[in-house]
Amino acid sequence: MSNAVRIGILGDFNPEFRSHHATPDSLQHAAHKLDLKVESEWIPTPSLITPGAEKILESFDGLWASPGSPFKSFDGMLKGIEFARRRDWPFLGTCAGFQYALIEFARNVLGIADADSAENNSGSKNVVIYPVACAVPDRKGDAPKLSGTVPEIRLRPGSYLQSFYGKDKEIVSEQFFCNFEVNPEFEWATMEAGFPIVARGAQGEVRAIESPTHRFFIATLFQPQLSSTEKDPHPVVLAFVQAAADWERKKLDDSVLE
Repeated sequence: MSNAVRIGILGDFNPEFRSHHATPDSLQHAAHKLDLKVESEWIPTPSLITPGAEKILESFDGLWASPGSPFKSFDGMLKGIEFARRRDWPFLGTCAGFQYALIEFARNVLGIADADSAENNSGSKNVVIYPVACAVPDRKGDAPKLSGTVPEIRLRPGSYLQSFYGKDKEIVSEQFFCNFEVNPEFEWATMEAGFPIVARGAQGEVRAIESPTHRFFIATLFQPQLSSTEKDPHPVVLAFVQAAADWERKKLDDSVLE
């Protein structure tokens, strides 16, 4: 492929966050494996509520909603996710990106105007995302965050997500670093919006959702970028980069035909 695959990372880069370094690194791991040239760029959330935001987003072949909430612009992150959903752009959301995807669905697909995260202390009666119910088994000391490797995530058989890991893989281990998860009272919202749950924790907690109708739309509470290495790129990131490359190629072919 002559053109680079361009990935826009929705979020506000913080050099102190391990995940913010791991995200572009994992994209390069996938690029090396797939023999592609991949360029990534952070898109600050305040820029996503400017008049030229859609043009900015259109310049990328895939969009990754990053960890790192609270974001500088709550509305900006929602706008970026809404663009990917409405325009069918390859999309991956991890950790906070997963949380905000659910808020976006609840607000803009289901019409729950005040759907929110408990992190924002907005007083909303529709708190879709709320504090985690329990800690990870290998959590260290009194750290305030849900942090560590979760040994049992059950994948839904036949889902796209499972296919990325391998059709015979039903249980995987992934890394978390998160304070918030889906409020069980609002699980119905993700399914009603057309994004079925495709991974659950040991106690049935929601860990990932996907869209069966988009070219690629996956959101995970866990962070695949944290366990990706150059020798062993994460399968979810590999699938995302491949989807973005396919979209880049299709856009190029369509422009030639015009």
